[in-house]
Amino acid sequence: MRDTQHLRVALVVDTLGHAGNGTSNSAAQFAAELERQGHEARLVGIGAPDPRYAAREKNIPMVTRYARPHQMAFAEPDDELFARAFDGVDLVHIYMPFDFGQAALKYCLAQSIPVTAGFHVQPENIVASAPFLKIVPNIEHIIYRYFWETFYQHVRFIHVPSEMEKRELEKNGYTQKLTVFSNGYDAQLFRERETSAVRTAPFIVAASGRLSAEKGHDALIYAVSKMRHKQDVHVNIAGAGPCEEELRKFAETMLEPGQWSLGFVQHEQMPAFLASADLLVHCSSADIEGISVIEAMATGVVPVVARAEQSAASEFALCEQSAYEWGNVDELAAKLDWWVEHPDELRAWGPRYAAAARERYSLERSVRSFVDMACRACVEVGK
Repeated sequence: MRDTQHLRVALVVDTLGHAGNGTSNSAAQFAAELERQGHEARLVGIGAPDPRYAAREKNIPMVTRYARPHQMAFAEPDDELFARAFDGVDLVHIYMPFDFGQAALKYCLAQSIPVTAGFHVQPENIVASAPFLKIVPNIEHIIYRYFWETFYQHVRFIHVPSEMEKRELEKNGYTQKLTVFSNGYDAQLFRERETSAVRTAPFIVAASGRLSAEKGHDALIYAVSKMRHKQDVHVNIAGAGPCEEELRKFAETMLEPGQWSLGFVQHEQMPAFLASADLLVHCSSADIEGISVIEAMATGVVPVVARAEQSAASEFALCEQSAYEWGNVDELAAKLDWWVEHPDELRAWGPRYAAAARERYSLERSVRSFVDMACRACVEVGK
């Protein structure tokens, strides 16, 4: 194996350069942090920053139609691309278990190149994005097993972003070395704001995430409409996705004009978006991690998150008033009212959440965990 102080790593992602795609953002941030820590990282996929490693898009009937509104495209497998991108690397890390990732894995195995993978595609999110799948009994388990049979069974080391998803993988028969660490947040971009920056008028409740059904932004809008202090609250939702028009119509029905905003926010503008908020609300029913919550915490914004069986975000709640039972809109409204009525508690908890983010979820810490996993994978194949 090469000197572990300087690894050459290829990060394989179907889609790169899509600011609304969380996996794409994570891969780009990982590559930058790997370079900062003295390693070499090559991003491989559609929109790769180095054109030598850029893939072509593959059109998949029916599937592409549902994926594009979620800022997702699928890359065309290409052994010539893999030969260029993987030449001289110590390890290949694959983010997605689709055709492109499967072909990259097959190439690595044939060439005896150490390979690891991440589990970033939650079956529950797939079903939410393609509702027609719900007619198939036990469809989520079927997808887990399909991913296993076509991809993950051939990978020894798998990065899992949360303990919740590790439990799901184990429940579905994934027996490899599951390594849990956060996707991480960029500490240079998301910095703790001054405590005095907490606003009091209006009280701003923010949400961030893909505008899709499982993210539950409609629940936030409905909860605010039921608040005792709703006249003092403004709702800001950052995101893009297939439910945007539906959410706009719902907000127009439930809230007063000028009481809400909804639209895409560039990743570089998210710190300012979060710094203007008093609370970050996360209503998702399915989430492998919930990076938007971590970014809010790092900024010093108190989160209120849904406790849902398939969402890891409730792991971030540090106090009772920061969590509610998913689907219970009355409880969410009550929690929001509580924070409005307790500004001193809001100011006190902001720094505590920022400290927790720095301690547990920094990108620097996550990349060091990744490098450790990569080195162990290389040792196992004698590289």
